[in-house]
Parts: sequence; C-alpha cells; structure tokens
Amino acid sequence: MKNLKWSYLLMVLLALFVSGAFVQSATAQKKKPKITYYSIKTGTTFHVRLNNGLSSKKNRVGDTFTMTTVDPVYSSGGVVLIPAGSTIAGSIASAVPAAKNGTPGSLDVRFTSVTLPNKRRAAINGMLVELEAGGTKSDNEGGVSATKTSRRNLKFIGGGAAGGAVIGGIAGGGKGAAIGAGIGAVGGFIGKKLVKGKEAEVKSGTEFGVYLSRAISLPRYSTP
Repeated sequence: MKNLKWSYLLMVLLALFVSGAFVQSATAQKKKPKITYYSIKTGTTFHVRLNNGLSSKKNRVGDTFTMTTVDPVYSSGGVVLIPAGSTIAGSIASAVPAAKNGTPGSLDVRFTSVTLPNKRRAAINGMLVELEAGGTKSDNEGGVSATKTSRRNLKFIGGGAAGGAVIGGIAGGGKGAAIGAGIGAVGGFIGKKLVKGKEAEVKSGTEFGVYLSRAISLPRYSTP
C-alpha cells in the first residue's frame, strides 16, 4: 500500500514539474526581443532606378510600377534602414497623352511604399524630384542630395533631349530654352509651364529621386 502511495505521489510531482516547465517555456517564447526603431526624416531623397518603362500614351491613372534603390538610406545617426536593392512602389496620378495641337504628353506620379530585401514593408509618401548632377552618392545622414525644387510637384513630360531632362521654367517656350539637365531621363522634368514636344516616354533604367514628404520609422536593417 505504501508503495502505491509513493508511486502516486511521484507521478503527481512529475506531472507538476512537466507542467511548470511547459508554462515556463511558453512564457519565454512569448517574450519577443525589443525592436528599436530609427527615423528617416522628411526631405530625405532616395536615389532610384526605374524597373519598367512609362509612357503618357500607354499608361493610365492608377497603373502601378516599381523602382529599385541605387544607394542605401540611413537614419540621422548613420544606421542603415533601407539597403540598396530595395523596391519602391509607385502609381500614376495623372496621364495626359500628347495632343494634336503640339502639347506634349505628361505623367504625374506618386510613390507609396518601400519593400526591403528581408520582406519588411513600409508605407511612404513620396514625390518625384531631379537628382543633382554629381550629387547622387549616399551618405550616413539620410541619402542623396536633391535640388531646391524638391518641394515642387514635378512631372515627366515629353520633349526632353534624349538622355537629359527638362527642369524648371521655360524661357520663351521653345525646345532650346530648357534650363538645366537631369540624370538619364528621356521624358523631362518640368514645373508649371509646358514644352511643345512628344509623348512623355521614360525608359526602364532611368534614374531619378524620390523625395520623402513624411518621415518614416524602421528598425535597423538585417538580412533575411
């Protein structure tokens, strides 16, 4: 009889031990490591390369497209948050085909999200900007430099010289009156005035800037 009681007691103690170990293990699994987030400030410009061509003749409002970041993007403290090779998603906000009266076609675009190689995704609010010639290298203070026209609502517009970009206003309205030149664009960048020309055609591989209109937060990037 004593042996039965001791056996029963040992079984109860063993069950309690196993149950306690299970609860402790489950609790430990629930405790996830704390993630530290860093900020990418408003006004940071991402240097990107277009993955698929755009055209004012073929594209319509709502069409989506993607770009790849050329340089990494850092927090203000020098932490890599968005590595080169990340994907920026964009959409067509306005598509105006070239008119018979000579008015060139134009494309207005918006940038909506970034997806990192480790599959982390963040929503962004971005605008099209031109990159400064010779100023496209990243640094540890938040990316590449952009022109002072960054806050303007720039568009892709037909009529730019092959391999260049039309920026700013137009003096006199002629094709030869374009001010400045951009990096690798076939369609032009322009502000309010238009240049008489062709459809806005932006080839795959074109490089330009995405101006961050609102700050975002991300953890330090780690490989998958």
